[in-house]
Amino acid sequence: MNFKQLALATAVAGVCATTVNAGQGNTSVPEHQANSPWYTDAVDSIRLKQIPGAQSAKNVILFVGDGMGISTVTAARILEGQLNGRDGEENNLSFDLFPYTGLAKTYNVDAQTPDSAGTATAMMTGVKTDAGVLGVDEDIERGDCSTVAGNELTTALELAELAGKSTGIVTTARITHATPAAAYAKSADRNWEDVSDMPKEAVEAGCTDIARQLVEFESNLENAYPGADVDGIEVVMGGGRRHFLPKDAAYNSADAVSSVEGDRTDDRDLTAEWQEQYPNGAYVIDKSGFDSIDADRTERVFGLFNESHMQYEADRENDIAGEPSLSEMTEKAIDVLDNNRQGFFLMVESGRIDHAHHAGNAHGALTDAIELSNAVEAAMEATNPEDTLIIVTADHSHVFTIAGYPKRGNPILGKVVGIGSDEPSLANDGKPYTTLGYTNGMGFHDLGDETDSDAVYELDVNAGRKDISNVDTEAPGYHQEALVPLGSETHAGEDVAVYGYGPGAQMVSGTNEQNVIFHVINTAAKLSEKAMSGL
Repeated sequence: MNFKQLALATAVAGVCATTVNAGQGNTSVPEHQANSPWYTDAVDSIRLKQIPGAQSAKNVILFVGDGMGISTVTAARILEGQLNGRDGEENNLSFDLFPYTGLAKTYNVDAQTPDSAGTATAMMTGVKTDAGVLGVDEDIERGDCSTVAGNELTTALELAELAGKSTGIVTTARITHATPAAAYAKSADRNWEDVSDMPKEAVEAGCTDIARQLVEFESNLENAYPGADVDGIEVVMGGGRRHFLPKDAAYNSADAVSSVEGDRTDDRDLTAEWQEQYPNGAYVIDKSGFDSIDADRTERVFGLFNESHMQYEADRENDIAGEPSLSEMTEKAIDVLDNNRQGFFLMVESGRIDHAHHAGNAHGALTDAIELSNAVEAAMEATNPEDTLIIVTADHSHVFTIAGYPKRGNPILGKVVGIGSDEPSLANDGKPYTTLGYTNGMGFHDLGDETDSDAVYELDVNAGRKDISNVDTEAPGYHQEALVPLGSETHAGEDVAVYGYGPGAQMVSGTNEQNVIFHVINTAAKLSEKAMSGL
């Protein structure tokens, strides 16, 4: 039986359920977190979706396609099908066949259209918060270090640690970027990725940067929970090496692209500190080091594969030292984490879907979305649906549209060609137009075979209608037209899809506040209950 058949069989067998448990009388999260209306309302909202006495989840994998709105899912589905020689519309991404689907409302407490820090915090803590802050509630004031103390929130990853599970974070963005950082950091500003990014007042007041919080995660969690004995995050893989290295060329890695790779102004080499703290761990920076990891014998992995973000999937082969794909990192992470009989929690982010959309490059965004689907398939193949809950969702969407009246099977990246025609349809201005477009952003650019979506930022904004009659809009370097001229395309505010598979997955159904995702995870895996038993 293949994974798609197994997904349907799982739903019929009724294993996608859990017991009533989360949130009531629980002290494994701070009192202000447990008493937050966001938290208590979410507990109430999933109560009727639970099945008493059903099997709980031993393992949880949360996949986040950053910026993967529903239009992105649809377009990626069609593109993947067309790349495989079909019309495309009938194709399914791996998670399209999950037995349960719902919607998540993505707004932040202070923003109608959200950012990734507030949305990721909601998914990881069960409490909605403001835009731009990490791991803290809405009583925070962004950029004010003094407002952090007393407003910290415990995350699902931290509960999993307290419960004795192994934990991991995988991303194609910087590991200190908003979405992955929400799993472990408490910060008044998402931009405080290393000490050089912080105002002097914040450093003097005792706030620590996000990279340092990652390396000091184990001691920070034990300090927050006196008596707890955790062993730290077992798998960390992504980009962002610059935030862990001193601002000194002597510390440059072999594949550094800047004359001085590191950004830290406190002279600390956090990669060396991590290796000293975990002498049995593997610190790797390239594909060769990644491939050499023996998952059965490796205790933990710290992989920093790029100075900044990892390459776009379309551009990955051009990396100097080589990078693993998202699906390869996911598979390796599971192989390391499943050595723990107590199970694991893993968060996987496809971070560069978002970045390609900001650059107005649909080809880059859809290619990374397809790779996320591959990673989900790899996770399904490597786990058992009877004990592993897999959730696939997005933190927010983008102003990315599928429009016009193209005929069935028309290239999704191509110009609109109507039913019964072989020629592109023309707008009232006499010019052809593409099926995919953006409401705002940098607008039309024809970069041909360029696979780095960010190359557009070297050019001027070029919004508005253009004559694309002789332009290959299916080329990797084509950037779609945009209506409103902006230096970067923006997020959008509509709901995003949530897909669920495995024990407790039925709780994702319906239209939910985004913070409900934490409560589905917490309830399905009984994280609070198991964390309490370990304290």
